[in-house]
Amino acid sequence: MATFKGNDGVVLIGTDAMAEVISFSVDETADTIEDTAMGDTAKSYKASFTDFSGTVETYFDDTDTAQNNCTAGSSITLNLQMEGNTSGDHKLTGSAIVTSRSIGVTSDGIVTATYSFQGTGGLTETTVS
Repeated sequence: MATFKGNDGVVLIGTDAMAEVISFSVDETADTIEDTAMGDTAKSYKASFTDFSGTVETYFDDTDTAQNNCTAGSSITLNLQMEGNTSGDHKLTGSAIVTSRSIGVTSDGIVTATYSFQGTGGLTETTVS
């Protein structure tokens, strides 16, 4: 069974690697449509539309092109690479809209930025070429 280290992960916004990534998550869902008919003894369903959303948490870096391109409302091409950036590593790719950017500041910590996104269209799983 293969396992991967989280610190190998890479986030690309378009072709720009996002700097100072702490973590990312993505949630992929599918709607269902009930198609139960008279005479059936149990409910049945069909898969319908798919959807994805998620977040990327970083240490804020105002010199990073990828972070600067993630303003609320911006459309982005997102590549979430769980294993790294080597040929054959798995990645999730999709178009998304940045729905929010949250900046966190504490007196004894490093400034963070969390970017939330909503997918528009499907999420594709491929490998780095």
